[in-house]
Amino acid sequence: MRTVDDTTGTRTRPLPGRAARAGLPTIPLPRESAQAAARTAPVSRAATAVPASASTGVAELLRGPVHPARVLMSLPAAVYLHVPNERGGDVVGVLTSDAARLPLGCVLFRPSNGQPLVALPSGAPAEVGGGRIVVGDLAVSAAAWWDPRPRLPRPRPALLPEGVRQLRNSLFGEGVPHSAFTLPGLPTGPGGPLAALRGAVRRADLEAALRTAVRLIGLGPGLTPAGDDVMAGTMAGLVLLGHPAAERFAAGVFALAAGRTTELSRALLRHAACGRVSGEYAAVLHGLVGERPLGPAIAGLLATGATSGRAMALGLCTAIDLVDRTARVQ
Repeated sequence: MRTVDDTTGTRTRPLPGRAARAGLPTIPLPRESAQAAARTAPVSRAATAVPASASTGVAELLRGPVHPARVLMSLPAAVYLHVPNERGGDVVGVLTSDAARLPLGCVLFRPSNGQPLVALPSGAPAEVGGGRIVVGDLAVSAAAWWDPRPRLPRPRPALLPEGVRQLRNSLFGEGVPHSAFTLPGLPTGPGGPLAALRGAVRRADLEAALRTAVRLIGLGPGLTPAGDDVMAGTMAGLVLLGHPAAERFAAGVFALAAGRTTELSRALLRHAACGRVSGEYAAVLHGLVGERPLGPAIAGLLATGATSGRAMALGLCTAIDLVDRTARVQ
């Protein structure tokens, strides 16, 4: 612990300051914590760039001018960065190859190793742009690109009926009523938001479905609350399956997210509104139109995160029903 008038030399133990030698009282000054120092440390540009496969959903950020960013969270399989802008900010993620393939991510060509991807606290500085992401001693450049918007038959893809049944049975359980479905953190029962969403779907009432978003956005624990994931799955499904009011619905849900949820979740809702989804969600859609095996794709989606995969699958089922019932009414 140092003092106001502390003078140190090259000895093993520091010499007392002049005030202390004179017998005057001294005031101890706290040392800066390691986390505080990390938050203000300059961004290192000396690191060799590590190649990654980047989502075209973040191409504008990566290819544009260099912008300051800050760490939202560093996990073994991902580090998420917030990039301020006039829209309130974007989020970009650096993901390991065994993480969920999110539409805002740059995927490294290696798996996680059990340690945080970068040893930096939330709020630490980073940079995005100029072709790279620089965070701590990690610099990432796009060596390849992938499109997070599935290319499906247009204008309205025909889903295999047996595939839709397989998705429902995998999500809800064969022979189990949909009203029994629950997600951690979301109220259950006839007055809950999931029940209201089911009622809106039965009536093919998109306005009522949008009103449930007021109750679902921000609801549930974690970086991406389960209520957000349900809405993201619904929005993306409506856009990709060609619902005539998909754009209006997606814009309404995204507008509700401001100030109600996490920065990461709001960014994912913005991507969902444009039909940009995770690789796991996209794989299920490709399976539903017969372009790839459906069973492994469903298993991969449902295994995503603690609740995210199941919530996104519920949103997809909701979108399928809304598209189908709307088409019948017309």
